[in-house]
Amino acid sequence: MLSNDLIDLYGKCGRAGMSRDVFDRMPHRNVVSWTALMCGYLHDGNAEAALMCFCQMRRSPVEPNEFTLSTSVKACGVARVLDHGMQVHGLSIKTGFDTVCVVGNCIIDMYARCGEIDEAARMFNAMPSINLISWNVMIAGHVLENNDAEKALLLFREMQEAGEVPDEYTFTSTLKACNHLGDIKRGSQIHAFLVTSGFGISGRPAVAGSLVDLYVKCQSMSEARKVFDQMEDKNVISWSALILGYAREEDLGHAMELFKQLEESSVQIDGFVLSSLIGVFADFALLEQGKQMHAYAIKLSCGRDISVANSILDMYLKCGLTDEAEKFFSEMPAKNVVSWTIMITGFGKHSLGKEAVSLFKDMQLEKVELDSVTYLAVLSACSHSGLIDESQEIFSSLCADKRMKRQVEHYSCMVDVLGRAGRIREAKTLIESMQMKPTVGIWQTLLSACRVHGDLETSREVGEILMKMDELNPVNYVMISNIYLEAGYWRESQKIREEVKEKSGDDTHPLIDSIHDTLKEMENRMKEELGYVNQVRFALHDVEDESKVESLRVHSEKLAIGLALVSGGLERKEGVIRIFKNLRICGDCHEYIKCLSKVSSMTFMVRDANRFHKFQDGLCSCKDYW
Repeated sequence: MLSNDLIDLYGKCGRAGMSRDVFDRMPHRNVVSWTALMCGYLHDGNAEAALMCFCQMRRSPVEPNEFTLSTSVKACGVARVLDHGMQVHGLSIKTGFDTVCVVGNCIIDMYARCGEIDEAARMFNAMPSINLISWNVMIAGHVLENNDAEKALLLFREMQEAGEVPDEYTFTSTLKACNHLGDIKRGSQIHAFLVTSGFGISGRPAVAGSLVDLYVKCQSMSEARKVFDQMEDKNVISWSALILGYAREEDLGHAMELFKQLEESSVQIDGFVLSSLIGVFADFALLEQGKQMHAYAIKLSCGRDISVANSILDMYLKCGLTDEAEKFFSEMPAKNVVSWTIMITGFGKHSLGKEAVSLFKDMQLEKVELDSVTYLAVLSACSHSGLIDESQEIFSSLCADKRMKRQVEHYSCMVDVLGRAGRIREAKTLIESMQMKPTVGIWQTLLSACRVHGDLETSREVGEILMKMDELNPVNYVMISNIYLEAGYWRESQKIREEVKEKSGDDTHPLIDSIHDTLKEMENRMKEELGYVNQVRFALHDVEDESKVESLRVHSEKLAIGLALVSGGLERKEGVIRIFKNLRICGDCHEYIKCLSKVSSMTFMVRDANRFHKFQDGLCSCKDYW
């Protein structure tokens, strides 16, 4: 008994090796000895050692009890070894312990962790008696392991109808289910239930943290802050969730204020918080804040984490400081494949294709193990810079590497390179030779190339394919319409435009008149100050030039900018407006935004279907090649 207690003590204190020493010196061992040792290994995160111990026990004369079986099947779930778990389940049936609640619950958990949620449900339904833990395991299994949040919430309702009283584990899982669904309505109902039932959340960080996550995910920052302020024990996860929520909502004042409070608290800041916050600044190209975080990271031990360094590198590249990024990259004490890939991606986004290829070759010389993302980054860089020979050489290398799995995105880059070079038929043949099924996106890439080079014949062929694959997508209609338009087929273009308008288009926005007035006003300023001229070849109709100019003003990126300006954008001098577009930007809009950035002293970040465009002071980061 004393030896068993020592094994249990050392196991619970994270000293599995000392538990084993005591175990090995015992002249006689019983089932408690073996089970305590297995629990120690499992508590130490070593599920494999726990299972090895169970196998050794099976070769001894000692027979397992319900606690031995529940521990071993739990270890199978942690290690995600379904075959072993099924064998332990079978042994539980033979010994009759499968009907014991603790064993049955662990079997349910094991199947859920291994992705066999139907088997978990079958076990749950077959158990002669179930308890709160049974329900919790099933709910958590659906939401955490099998991504079926709707079913988890249904089980939560069934549990309440069965008269079972939920605990903090139940609420944590159900709130995570609402988070996955972005369902603030049901999440708020659960929150209300917690309040009205007197279930205090202030001393339950897991439940409160799940509520904070939910409200942040659903962009209800005021509610998130209320819950956060009620928490007695705030952990680093809750702090980071709220800080990042404010940052993603572009409420940087509150984000930085909260970050300062975190610094002054007793909570240890970790690399995840730093890298995540720097990542937000990178996504919004907030250079000054990013530099401040870089300076702060230098002072912390976790600032040396490679994840933090990679975030800093990414931040400098997304803010357009390629020289700073190169300097930082060269000084990094340790680099991994992510570091190299970030640098290559950054060069590609800034149209520095040759530099990206050179870095890729350096990476190979350094014997860094490449992955499919690295190949995608360098091929994308080649496509943005028109490097045909280099892209073909790299793509051949990818195809020759048997360890590497080619993806549609790799082929899409090659289609883009060939298409830009006018080698339309070669690009189409490449798509048709793919081992995987072509996606809508890769055909759209080819269609864009057909438009640039005026290949009407291939456009018709690709257009028919797209209509069959994705007939309800208005993007396809607009692309095909534009091709007909530029080829002079006005009636065909107009017919397709009318079809897409019936499916998705309208001008019912309440500010539409103000948007058009603002766009006209800015257009007149650009004409007076810069001599801007509309590129009417991108207009929609075979009509007078004045009508063509009017039609150019309804392009989606211009309407988006107009809305931003009407909503106070003009008052934010030297601000940044971000636009996301699901097609490639047209030539007229590209020229328009370049001129607008000059006369307004504003920066416009436009992400189209192909790349980022940073318009600043009358220039675009793509150097007019896109």
